[in-house]
Amino acid sequence: MKPKSCISDQGDLYRSRLDQILNRKHQLCRLADTIDWSFFDREFGTLYTENFGRPGLSIRLLVGLHYLKHAFDVSDEAVVERLLENPYWQYFCGFEYFQHEFPLDPTTLVKWRKRIGQNGMEKLLQATIKTAKCKEYLTEKHLTRVNVDTTVQEKAIAFPTDARLYHKARRILVKLAKKQGIDLRQTYERLGKSAFIMQGRYSHARQMNRAKKEQKKLRNFLGRVIRDIKRKGETPEGLLATMLERAQQIFSQKRNDKNKLYSMQAPEVECIAKGKAHKKYEFGCKVSLVSTSEDNWIIGAQAIHGNPYDGHTLKAALDQAESVTGWRPQHAYCDKGYKGAPAVLNKTEVHLANKKKKSMKANEWKWYRRRSAIEPIIGHAKSDNRMNRNYLKGEEGDKINAILAGCGFNIRKLLRAILLWLFKERFRHSLTDWVALTRVLEREIQYV
Repeated sequence: MKPKSCISDQGDLYRSRLDQILNRKHQLCRLADTIDWSFFDREFGTLYTENFGRPGLSIRLLVGLHYLKHAFDVSDEAVVERLLENPYWQYFCGFEYFQHEFPLDPTTLVKWRKRIGQNGMEKLLQATIKTAKCKEYLTEKHLTRVNVDTTVQEKAIAFPTDARLYHKARRILVKLAKKQGIDLRQTYERLGKSAFIMQGRYSHARQMNRAKKEQKKLRNFLGRVIRDIKRKGETPEGLLATMLERAQQIFSQKRNDKNKLYSMQAPEVECIAKGKAHKKYEFGCKVSLVSTSEDNWIIGAQAIHGNPYDGHTLKAALDQAESVTGWRPQHAYCDKGYKGAPAVLNKTEVHLANKKKKSMKANEWKWYRRRSAIEPIIGHAKSDNRMNRNYLKGEEGDKINAILAGCGFNIRKLLRAILLWLFKERFRHSLTDWVALTRVLEREIQYV
């Protein structure tokens, strides 16, 4: 059933409203009053039935919690707990009175994300851009030139060594076989744990021959459990059949095989090498980001599986930026990883880094140098907005997390822009203080 239009209760009539208690000049209060929340009711209202079931939770509450979660880098559980403690967060999520009880269970956020999917999350990113346009922080002039780059969004899995994969696969199969009543000849719980510990110790001591023997033991234990399950459970069903197939792949795969399996629970994980000295291989998926060359707003974030060549991701990234903003970028600045991409892509000129022409003017070369501004954006999206490690399940979870990281980055920029305006209003009578604070804050807003 569709949610109620107002988050209030009859018992709160004699209590003070939040808008009467809080400082209305606070950044979150001003941002909450600026965002067009009715946009989400129009977009997501079709996902609810008219007259069946109990009323759903407020759409503004669910959207606001996702904004706050990725803007302040907290988990589903932590964002619900802090909502109960922070009145400004409650006002941002649409409550009229201070709440003393949890308004929802954290698992509700998981179910809602699955309901709206990747396309729905793009609406959240679109709303942040729409708010920036409304306050004139973002104009069509900003969107004529964009920077495009790719990075790796790592999955929340342990480093996939062969010994760890053999050990984990065997333990999962034994657990599922017991649930289905399959009496295994031997589970190798004690021997497998001992071999896994010794393999780690020998590897740490650089005694590689001994480590290989222990690793071979773990592989043999896995193979025996697989064959035992096949003999006693001729037609395994459900989760056991899925895990048995993955365990067989782990058992048979070799070092130089392609499309290897790196996790039993997350088969979509890929091994990606980006040439980093401190981290040679990363396990997750590739993410394509699009930001404005001027003022650094994220206008596109797309998780892409299959580890494609960067140039093949450019068209989809620019199309997403156009659908989110409503304007087609005229110039796209990329690094040398996009070498081979067409010079003009659907009316967008593609410029590669450090490819300077003799006839180029200084004003044009300035935008080539601005291409590297997307690198700190990627760093902040990872360290501040939960792109560094993705805890959401499956390929759909990878796509949703990448878009929400872009939403969180833009929300933080909106809060800083409002803070800058408040400082201007406060120090406008003192010229020296006003100029100094304005320069510092404008520098933060532009380059962070």
